[in-house]
Amino acid sequence: MTLEPFGARLRRAMDERGPLCVGIDPHASLLSEWGLNDDVAGLERFSRTVVEAMADRVAVLKPQSAFFERFGSRGIAVLEKTVEEARAAGALVVMDAKRGDIGSTMAGYAEAFLHKDSPLFSDALTVSPYLGYGSLSPAIALARESGTGLFVLALTSNPEGGEVQHAVRADGRNVGETILAHLAAENTGEEPLGSFGAVVGATLGDLSSYDLAINGPLLAPGIGAQGATPADLPGVFGSAVRNVVPNVSRGVLRHGPDVVALRVSADRFAEEIRSAVDAA
Repeated sequence: MTLEPFGARLRRAMDERGPLCVGIDPHASLLSEWGLNDDVAGLERFSRTVVEAMADRVAVLKPQSAFFERFGSRGIAVLEKTVEEARAAGALVVMDAKRGDIGSTMAGYAEAFLHKDSPLFSDALTVSPYLGYGSLSPAIALARESGTGLFVLALTSNPEGGEVQHAVRADGRNVGETILAHLAAENTGEEPLGSFGAVVGATLGDLSSYDLAINGPLLAPGIGAQGATPADLPGVFGSAVRNVVPNVSRGVLRHGPDVVALRVSADRFAEEIRSAVDAA
């Protein structure tokens, strides 16, 4: 059975649970801070704890696939279980894998994360358009068919991103603007929210020169440890702020492994973000 479109499910989750995405980023230093070994057992304990603490209360959980992949097949098995348990508890899962390729290879990546029969089936997938936006066509088609979504890298917060995303095309638009325009076209007529979102860094400052009104979600990393605060969101995203999905990882995860402390931190961020959005 095809799911209700991702954009509609995301809008409802954000309205009911608050607009917050918490990353699941079990890198070595964070495992160590939690008193866990940097091995599969530590990975599993970390992931289960985050799901237990968060999946019944936050709108979105975002596992970073790389931190599971580094343990090979055993790590992927933990990722499969993490996705399954998070979705069963009510959170939407955005798989942060940033896949990008062409043709049948792009189709294979899409099937790995967006096909309903895949063990890694997620509600949405992060993808890279830098082999040309058209290279994402297989993932777009499968997302439409399966009721899932995509978050396309558009204006990222890493300093290296500018050399590609700010490059100016022959038509005078830069690459980031072009990606946003493609996404707006994908989401035309969708209600209450389209399923094809952009990744736009919350640390980028004033983005008023960009048209962020893509009728889709804006996944915004950078809140917390990277320096942005919930109060910054209206100034960065302007009138599109209600469609922003702020991502917090270390700002919440540093409070683990205590489940109560993790919950308190997530609830605080969600409330601060909601207040900032409502006041905009």
